[in-house]
Amino acid sequence: MKKLMLLITLFYGFLTTSICAQETIWLDKDLKEIKKQDAVYYKIGNKLEGEVSYFYKNTNIYKKFFLADGKPEGKYAEYYESGELKAAGKYKDDAKDGNWKEYYKTGKIKEKGRYSQGEKVGIWKVFYKND
Repeated sequence: MKKLMLLITLFYGFLTTSICAQETIWLDKDLKEIKKQDAVYYKIGNKLEGEVSYFYKNTNIYKKFFLADGKPEGKYAEYYESGELKAAGKYKDDAKDGNWKEYYKTGKIKEKGRYSQGEKVGIWKVFYKND
């Protein structure tokens, strides 16, 4: 009986691990698939819906955004390799839309303004680094 329970537990663990395991996809600087040794970034799985994250090889987050029908939609965030926020905004209909901000590594705002259908509109404010 103990052997049967052990066998069932092992089988269940193997099955769960197999189902949950997702492929690591290695990417070059243009986010095109490439071999691991030449990669700059990676992502886990190949989702076309929901939240998607790309990572630097050092495991820090590079980009985090949402996909709908394989296209960016909703909140978007991009980070420096050291982990600081680099840019934040939203996508609508596969284009930048609404308020966007870019940041220096120090966390200070580099520039901010609005996008409409992927085009910069209105007044954009640019801030000097002032170290």
